[in-house]
Amino acid sequence: MTSDTIIQVENLSKLYRLGKIGTGSLRQDVQRWWYQSILRKEDPFFKAAGNKGESTEFLWALRDINFDIKEGEAFAIIGRNGAGKSTLLKILSKVIRPTQGHVLGRGRMNSLLEIGTGFHEELTGRENIYLNGHFLGMKHQEIKSKFDEIVEFSGVSQFIDTPVKRYSSGMYVRLAFAVAAHLEPDILVVDEVLAVGDAEFQKKCLGKMNEASKKEGRTILFVSHNMQAVTNLCHRAMLLQKGKTLQIGTSDKVVNYYLSGIQQNQLSQEWNDPKAAPGNDIVRVKSVRLVPDLDDPATPIDVRTRLSLEFEFWNYDDGIDLVTGIHLFTQSSECIFDVSSKSKNYSKGLIKGTCTIPGNFLNDGSYYISIIFVKGTSVEVFYLNECISFDVEDYRENTNWYGKWMGYVRPDFPVVLTPIPSF
Repeated sequence: MTSDTIIQVENLSKLYRLGKIGTGSLRQDVQRWWYQSILRKEDPFFKAAGNKGESTEFLWALRDINFDIKEGEAFAIIGRNGAGKSTLLKILSKVIRPTQGHVLGRGRMNSLLEIGTGFHEELTGRENIYLNGHFLGMKHQEIKSKFDEIVEFSGVSQFIDTPVKRYSSGMYVRLAFAVAAHLEPDILVVDEVLAVGDAEFQKKCLGKMNEASKKEGRTILFVSHNMQAVTNLCHRAMLLQKGKTLQIGTSDKVVNYYLSGIQQNQLSQEWNDPKAAPGNDIVRVKSVRLVPDLDDPATPIDVRTRLSLEFEFWNYDDGIDLVTGIHLFTQSSECIFDVSSKSKNYSKGLIKGTCTIPGNFLNDGSYYISIIFVKGTSVEVFYLNECISFDVEDYRENTNWYGKWMGYVRPDFPVVLTPIPSF
């Protein structure tokens, strides 16, 4: 462990035995306690369980995790639900013991793993602030000097002498985060607390974490599904999948890898045989594809990306007056727009269509496209439903706001402010 390393994790694994507490034997439970708690040795039943491999009786929540965090670094842990993120944080916070491996660290750690971690429901907000400070080893005067700042940040001054069991969930989490962030731990561990608060609270929390890391030099360990917050706040990130490390690196690189893996996009379809192609005796679709304007095809589509829809279809009706419409929907089937070609007569043959969705138009979210073919502007010929599906990721610059941006569209219209001269 180097002098600038504040947390070092070596060969960390956690094995759970499903449906049972302990080993199922009092003698073995005592033996396990003696080996782990007194002798500080490896779980004597670890190898026996590990040899079973994949089993319905045992579950590997974590397996062979290795990483280190530097002092003053903001480090993110990301992954899908069930990847092992919360289990890892609980081990680092000494809430649970690992089955195998070691965690080396130094400094005071304050963990916010769930709403009100470390709070006693019968005590008032004031009493819980002092209680948490003493848990961190702070002196009474140190806590007192931070007290007013904590209360102001939390916004619960009116209820500070009320037992916290009477707080709403929003008040609870406000005070919990305020205490965790302001009592100056060397390491602040935060697990998805931002999912509970309102937009204003999220902005304050993220701003405070950013200040703690970049200005105060404190170490932040952050678990979140908000990829924009991860890339803006954290220097490095680790991606977990089914308890194993999939990738560690800069936050941008890891987040892009994660998003490209979870996006279930269908950006193209093609039918070379007209008989098998979707359609009827009037039109049959040969191909449809969405082409993102990206230098690197592996880069996720985000709100800045220009999208070109290209499609080809066979027209079998000579001289038909044809209109083609593009319908864009959200994943929950709300229509974003319906645009169409101009009415025109077409001869038999292969026809190509294009439509461009400009960058800085769509908000982040999941979308799908359907194409409608209409005869004489009023008679539906064929409807190709949900032929393209895609995800748009968030992207922001020069802002401390990370809440959900309102609306289905997000156009980059200029808003100009002009001072009015006073006389």
